[in-house]
Amino acid sequence: MATELLCDTKRWDARDWTSHEDDSTRRVPLFGVQMDPLSLAEAVTRIMLWIEGPAAPCRYVVTPNVDHVVLLQSREDLRQAYRQADLVLADGAPVVAVARWLGKPLPERVAGSDLVPALFQATSVDRPISVFLLGGAPGVPERAAQQMAQRWPHATVVGTYSPPLGFEHQPDECQEIVRRIAQQSVDVLVVGLGAPKQELWVQAHQDQLNAKVALCVGATIDFLAGEKKRAPRWMQRLGMEWLHRVASEPRRLMRRYLRDAVAFPRLVWREFMQDRIA
Repeated sequence: MATELLCDTKRWDARDWTSHEDDSTRRVPLFGVQMDPLSLAEAVTRIMLWIEGPAAPCRYVVTPNVDHVVLLQSREDLRQAYRQADLVLADGAPVVAVARWLGKPLPERVAGSDLVPALFQATSVDRPISVFLLGGAPGVPERAAQQMAQRWPHATVVGTYSPPLGFEHQPDECQEIVRRIAQQSVDVLVVGLGAPKQELWVQAHQDQLNAKVALCVGATIDFLAGEKKRAPRWMQRLGMEWLHRVASEPRRLMRRYLRDAVAFPRLVWREFMQDRIA
């Protein structure tokens, strides 16, 4: 089954983006999170620089959407994981729209399911990367690897693993995952475990992960495998991908989106009032 991922055909070149400075001062404070105001192209370039740079502890990337923003208000552990993240990229049209309305502009939405294929698209015979896929139901990461081999031959999958339900509470299982990753030379660890599990697990094991970069990107492995379909491109452009996801998985997502529909406007109002006072 063919995957349906939004990805420009342009190949991003890390050498086109020459800033090596610490960009922490450029971050945009929003909903208690420090977000990086990068476009998709800039995010890909940053990650490629990390991959091609000198050895360093595993860096990790998070992509907050409306649901994550709501969770962050009551989860100190998740806030800590976000504080330690090396890149915080806004995944969610409402988040980007509110940022612009408040005068804290973010250049564009950078969804994990766009970031991953764009990163793979940046590879070439001269710039290959190795990838480990962690997440998805049994068999899904393997099917994703097959699709990748056809579309992005220079993004080589060197390992896959579908952890059992509740693995995050099993120290032995967590160490088994770390061991499997350590057996390979991994440039990019794609983590599709869902939020907040993926962010908390990566943060807890960051120092043990033998990978240059870990990307916490939700259902992306399912999209890569063709198990789930992205919304049509016009819905993505209009910021309506959430509606497509609810229609596709109403039992799993309806309660979450109803909760967020109540909580998010309150957070926007609070952010607006805090900015006025400041």
